[in-house]
Amino acid sequence: MLPREELLKGVENKEEIARIIDLADQAIRTWEVVLTDFFSPPVLAEVQRIFSRLTEVQIVSWGGYPQAERQRLGIAREEVPLDPEQVQVTALDVAGNFLFDPATHRDFLGAILGTGIVREKVGDILVLGERGAQIIVVPELVDFFTLSLTQVRSVPVKAQPIELSELRVRPPQKKELTTVEASLRLDAIASAGFGMSRSKMSEAISAGDIRVNWKEISQPSHNIQSGDLISMRGKGRLEIGEVEVTKKQRYRVQLTRYV
Repeated sequence: MLPREELLKGVENKEEIARIIDLADQAIRTWEVVLTDFFSPPVLAEVQRIFSRLTEVQIVSWGGYPQAERQRLGIAREEVPLDPEQVQVTALDVAGNFLFDPATHRDFLGAILGTGIVREKVGDILVLGERGAQIIVVPELVDFFTLSLTQVRSVPVKAQPIELSELRVRPPQKKELTTVEASLRLDAIASAGFGMSRSKMSEAISAGDIRVNWKEISQPSHNIQSGDLISMRGKGRLEIGEVEVTKKQRYRVQLTRYV
């Protein structure tokens, strides 16, 4: 049995992590690969940090395509072969004519939840504009969705399974930036990357709208480093690239903003 209480100390997503620990114990007992539901990036990042300290079990994640945000985990004893192909997911095409009644990600999610399915059973939703969307789900719910998901907003839709290779994943939009700052404080770097005043950024950090490597950071003075990923609610993500010290002892930071 894993040291459950010790592993849960100080974790941010306690309920989700507790469920994953219970499934890891099941994998240890049964010598089988155990699959979880879909989890968001903050939970996945926290799981990786916690499980990297363990020697009894291993985990892999997969969400249907390499850049997937929401992913399932496969958990197994260290001695049991484990790879992403064992983490089963299915893609569904949700087709309809949305030319005169456009639907957003929220609309498709609302229609999915309206069938009675909980969010954890659904991965990413790829909105395709006027022709509908593609969604990633757990395989056991495919038949349910083909029968139950029949309308999004006012538009009749038809859901049917497709191959993962048919997913129409759009490459992320990104912008390369360079900033020179007196320090590597989070408020300084993030304000430059997201194009807003430092005072507004400090307010956003204090309000809990900023995460560094998917962990909520509430201190504007938090120091960032090369390789960090800063995410801001509603504004996208900022990847920290190379950091150089200038002759005037300031920091030149390469940034990539994803929107």
